[in-house]
Amino acid sequence: MNDAVIEAFLGNQPDPSCRVTLRHLASCDEEEFLNLVSASTELHRPWMALPSTPEQYRAYLTRYEQPDEKSVLICVRNSGAIAGVVNVNSIIRGRFQSGSIAYAAFGPTAGQGYMTEGLALVVRYSFEQLQLHRLEAQIQPENHASLRLVRRVGFRHEGYSPELLYIDGAWRDHERWAITNTMIKIVPTPPHATLPER
Repeated sequence: MNDAVIEAFLGNQPDPSCRVTLRHLASCDEEEFLNLVSASTELHRPWMALPSTPEQYRAYLTRYEQPDEKSVLICVRNSGAIAGVVNVNSIIRGRFQSGSIAYAAFGPTAGQGYMTEGLALVVRYSFEQLQLHRLEAQIQPENHASLRLVRRVGFRHEGYSPELLYIDGAWRDHERWAITNTMIKIVPTPPHATLPER
């Protein structure tokens, strides 16, 4: 999926008042992205770790060039500044048609609602363009801002998993949240080619 697909998707959105736009992570974003990661250390830790060196960034970019991984930047429409990133990880096709999301706001624009608008767009993009049925989010129970974000976008709480993910040097407990295309009445037409007929 290239940025032309995202642009076509955004062009079909009914709300022109949306303050953000989406685009895929690219090599030209390296300097801005790394500067934002550096400026957002206190915001992200211990919830997640993003690349903080040029070498880590290039490895990160290579990962998200794979067909089962997508990294989408949320950018402020008026300025083009990167406000956040949403990764759709571990996309599984067949009967599952699911992906796991991870996301982060960046310090300079945090708390202004850009992530709510952007994550809602990524959810629609995942269902309409990637033809997924389900998105999952695993969130540490103490990460109250992240929990509020998924609630605002319409995710439902599905459970609790002790020691689910290794983050910041320890196995961390996580709440599991998910949203399906049927919850927001988006059913891909046609369905993804790997979905069995029965």
